[in-house]
Amino acid sequence: MDVRVTTASVADRDRAAFWSGALSRTLVPVEVRPLTGRPFDGLLESHRLGYVRISTMEADAARLSRTAALIARAPRSEPQVGVGVQVSGRAVLEQDGRRAEVPPGGLVLYDTARPYAVDYPERFRTHLFHLPRRLLGVPERDLRHVSATAVGPGEGCGPVLLPFLGVLAASAHSYPAPVGDRLAGSVADLIGALVAQLARSRAADGTDDAPNAHLVRRAREYIDHHLGDPELTPERIAHAHHISVRYLHRLFEGEGVTVSRFIQQRRLEACARELARRGRTAPTVSAVAQRWGFVNPAHFSRTFRAAYGVPPREWRALRTDDAGRPAAEPPADGRNAGRGRATEAAGPAGTVE
Repeated sequence: MDVRVTTASVADRDRAAFWSGALSRTLVPVEVRPLTGRPFDGLLESHRLGYVRISTMEADAARLSRTAALIARAPRSEPQVGVGVQVSGRAVLEQDGRRAEVPPGGLVLYDTARPYAVDYPERFRTHLFHLPRRLLGVPERDLRHVSATAVGPGEGCGPVLLPFLGVLAASAHSYPAPVGDRLAGSVADLIGALVAQLARSRAADGTDDAPNAHLVRRAREYIDHHLGDPELTPERIAHAHHISVRYLHRLFEGEGVTVSRFIQQRRLEACARELARRGRTAPTVSAVAQRWGFVNPAHFSRTFRAAYGVPPREWRALRTDDAGRPAAEPPADGRNAGRGRATEAAGPAGTVE
């Protein structure tokens, strides 16, 4: 759904509250405090590109706050990763005890599941990209370590990512849905790569002081490289890193997750990303499950539903709905057209929903 909001026709005394409500409805709930003594002026244009929401905001100096109270009011909302690309004016973002100053031409990462605040000390223009955190394919711990990190046009993935995001923000409204879905997948992949690169950089600089963090990272990378192998087990991972299985389990206990659970989470994330990238030649749900190491289709369907709240076919159909077009008729693999529009036929044991 395309959104265009302006304060131009709003009474001067109501503009700040109107603007706060517009941002909260379109993006995530925030509080807005203008930093000038004159009537606030703002313009917001927002478009949906697959599962990515791309917004361009131009406004007077203000402070945007996402407080713990606002987050608590919607406990079931899906956590989003945000990327702000500063076009003009400066931004100063604070999250997780870090402070990032973003000049024009730079970008900054943040996580909507935790409190943050952004100061725009002068009139500004920025592109905002919001997408579900789970689709990035990066550990939450890495994201927590790199939130409120500014990236310039010459740093890390900046030379690739910044021009791409700038062009995408300017043209997001013009892409047909199938192209938009594919571009959304590229956005998720690039931002995931950025998070991974920043996390490794912090670790190399010694800012990641968790004990044995290097071993955990190596084990995670090994898991990511072998996700499609159904024989991936804690024993195999431990053997590859010359440590005992018991010690491997102890390492992951420090991360708050078991080894097997982590493998399952990563496989589900990979399946969810691939199912969300809809195209004319989209693979069957069963093929996607097999590609990422799920041997039993019925087990995959139950596990996916438990993690995402809907069966795999419905997840695929809902991603289509989010892209702003009606769901297609169920093709030969039996994909659902979405809850309320089609019923899932009861298939034999082992049928993926």
